[in-house]
Amino acid sequence: MLTGITVVDFSRHLPGPFCTMRLADLGAEVIKVETHPSGDPGRAMGPRIGEARAIFLSTNRNKQSVALNLRTGKGKELAYELARQADVVVESFRPGVMKLLGLDYERLSKSHPSIIYCSLTGYGQSGPMHQLGGHDLNFQAASGLLAAIRGEDGKPVAAEVPIADYAGGMYASEQICAALIRRYQTGQGAYLDISLVDALSSWMGMHVLCAQHAREEEMARFFKGRLAYQIFETAEGKYVVLAALEEKFWLNFCRAVGREDWEDLYGAGLDEHPHVYEEMKKLFLSRTQPEWGELGSEVDCCLTPVEEMDTWLDSAFIKNRQLTFTLEAGEYGERLQVRTRASLSDRDEPVRDLSPPPGYGANTRQVLTQKLGLSLEELAQLGRDGVIFV
Repeated sequence: MLTGITVVDFSRHLPGPFCTMRLADLGAEVIKVETHPSGDPGRAMGPRIGEARAIFLSTNRNKQSVALNLRTGKGKELAYELARQADVVVESFRPGVMKLLGLDYERLSKSHPSIIYCSLTGYGQSGPMHQLGGHDLNFQAASGLLAAIRGEDGKPVAAEVPIADYAGGMYASEQICAALIRRYQTGQGAYLDISLVDALSSWMGMHVLCAQHAREEEMARFFKGRLAYQIFETAEGKYVVLAALEEKFWLNFCRAVGREDWEDLYGAGLDEHPHVYEEMKKLFLSRTQPEWGELGSEVDCCLTPVEEMDTWLDSAFIKNRQLTFTLEAGEYGERLQVRTRASLSDRDEPVRDLSPPPGYGANTRQVLTQKLGLSLEELAQLGRDGVIFV
């Protein structure tokens, strides 16, 4: 798909590396430029998995690592030359940092007008918040998404999944692919100002419409204020969800559990029939999660177990769709990975041989020799000068 496309990746932490891993999984060559001597901070963030950390291990397969000291003139020059040969550049520094390094779009595009340059930040390159630091929860808050995710007490709930980071990475990879198609059609490059808040805000269309027309309460009631759209606890303390929004699903459920007396309550709200909600909670407590899962697979009523990580990996759906695979991660050992690309057909072959997340600076010598034509003597001197790490 993206075979023959070279991406030079200056991004760090999670959103940018997730974006470029998606491009790498599609066949692009991704050269990860890490600032020497610290490298990608993602290498030291998240739960420890062996000698590495989960954030880095989960978002950096199929890449090459080049360690350059961007505080030196020579390091900046080498980074510029790599970027000038690339099809795509991705960076995730605060606005203005790449210009200070001499690696900004304006400079690059003068010598490489067809470059696709993606700046991925929390708040974008302009606006009153563009220079503010932030993390996933900040971006959820600013987008309006967090206000739409509330617990039973009415308070916003912080998810354990970094929603903004992953959404922003997907959004960025989508926009990069679109820009590459446009370049193929017109020869024009592009500058992409990707904001994580923008990505999440694009999910808020229905809420914005409802708010504009004073229908916010109806919006809340439509999704989680109904009897038929709830999370229920089961006998052993696990959970299932019932999402019978359409009448046919509600009727199927009522008949399957022998409660035909509930059939006329299709579309009813929790506040209208609190006693029925209490009865439903007692009903779900009467069976185990596997028992409810079996009913949900036999009866078309939108009833699904809430998969925990200890059951998710062994679920029939995940196995059938082949959504996970084990990757020999070099110095990091054998690690489980989650797929990011769809199969084109039943006979689809992998776009590329999968490679583990790279060790810090593991490909510096190879990339600078092959891409920039540096000799081994030059590399040795750059290493002594602290410009590179090999």
